[in-house]
Amino acid sequence: MTTRDAPVTGEYSTIRLDIDEPVATITLHRPDRLNAFTDTMRRELIDAFDRTDADDAVRAVVVTGSGRAFCAGADLASGADTFDRIAPPPTGAVPRDGGGTVALRIFDSLKPVIAAVNGPAVGVGATMTLPMDVRLAADGARFGFVFTRRGLVPEAASSWFLPRLVGISRSMEWMASGRVFGAAEALEGGLVRSVHAPDCLLTKARDLALEMTQATSPVSVAITRRLLWTMLGAPHPMDAHRADSLAMSQRGPSEDAHEGIAAFLEKRAPSFPGRVGDGLPDLFPGRPAPRY
Repeated sequence: MTTRDAPVTGEYSTIRLDIDEPVATITLHRPDRLNAFTDTMRRELIDAFDRTDADDAVRAVVVTGSGRAFCAGADLASGADTFDRIAPPPTGAVPRDGGGTVALRIFDSLKPVIAAVNGPAVGVGATMTLPMDVRLAADGARFGFVFTRRGLVPEAASSWFLPRLVGISRSMEWMASGRVFGAAEALEGGLVRSVHAPDCLLTKARDLALEMTQATSPVSVAITRRLLWTMLGAPHPMDAHRADSLAMSQRGPSEDAHEGIAAFLEKRAPSFPGRVGDGLPDLFPGRPAPRY
């Protein structure tokens, strides 16, 4: 795989991207195949997140599925040899799984990402939600990290994400057994924030997106997201102290900080001038550049 796929041109064929400022909704859209994941969907998802990051009018992203499923996992239409087609890497290179490239792109999103899991989320359909910031589920949603039952292993960097979300014991139970479980167990285990009736799921997800964005600085939210996710893997709180001290030193004298404090003192809604598209400070010198 090259370091970056070429941008997708024309209309998407496996997803929909709808922007209703300030929220963008990405819908996995292969309802006749339960939104099963393909390489085309992989490329289109990465492109959609490129577009939402580049659009300063978008403040948050909601991801959901079309029809009765969120995503049934990899499309297995070609049968038992589905994964035989993964090309071997060049000599000395590390192979890259497709779901992992999507997970890493979501991890690097500059906007909060909320999963509205409307139905079954299995395999990559479950693992792709892990780097999203919050997961809401319909009461009929089901989750399954089914890889061991297919003779495979967890992918999409899920061995990094899932234990950080639900702990090692729950992760091992779900991943080793490969069983499919319902929304109530996902809620009890901490995988999802809340469970809702299907007809109000998207409304609840959008309400949460608006709560995160309506009175907040876009730049501050983007930096906060980067700090929180990156520090999950830091070996010592000093790493966080260095990063957030650097961020504070840059945000303290910013126009956004001046406006936020003035608005508070004047008891009015803030109007932050900063834009994510103008760039973020480098809080982690030496961190490898993203490769999707």
